[in-house]
Amino acid sequence: MAPFISLSVLFLFLYCPLLSLSTNSEGNALHAWRSMLSDPNNVLQSWDPTLVNPCTWFHVTCDSNNHVIRLDLGNSNVSGTLGPELGQLQHLQYLELYRNDFTGKIPEELGNLKSLISMDLYNNKLEGKIPKSFGKLKSLKFLRLSSNKLTGSIPRELTKLNNLKVIDVSNNDLCGTIPVEGNFESFPMESFENNRFSGPELKGLVPYDFGC
Repeated sequence: MAPFISLSVLFLFLYCPLLSLSTNSEGNALHAWRSMLSDPNNVLQSWDPTLVNPCTWFHVTCDSNNHVIRLDLGNSNVSGTLGPELGQLQHLQYLELYRNDFTGKIPEELGNLKSLISMDLYNNKLEGKIPKSFGKLKSLKFLRLSSNKLTGSIPRELTKLNNLKVIDVSNNDLCGTIPVEGNFESFPMESFENNRFSGPELKGLVPYDFGC
């Protein structure tokens, strides 16, 4: 009987850390991202990677299964880049990072957030192109990227987002034409103002990236 007990104890000893590691994968991703950020107001002080999961951290909301569904860091005086680690938050529904000092490019990995409903990155210093991978965000309803330094054209993949209700890319340095397919036909022109757009897309007459 003793050998059986010893093997059982050994199994639990080896298995439990692995279980803890699995349930904390989202916490590990968030903490890895935090290590790249500047946080002068210590709003991320509660982000302790030794906890079983990040559900007790400030600015993080979880569902009943302890999956991260909201990240609320709007107007928090945080700076740094948007790390690809954010793409590991598979259950995330709300990504609220507006009015900070985030710089660099928007990671393609954010296109992996299949449950995302709202992405608010406005009023930062983000640059580069809007990722084409956003076309995979089939649950997305609100996309606000205004008042950054984004360049390039609007990816036509976004016209396939049938649930998209609001888009705002105003006050950037975007170019080309404004899409007219899908829900884009109903978005107000204010959503696109203060860029370098040459006007609405004229399908079959000029390339959509005309003027870029």
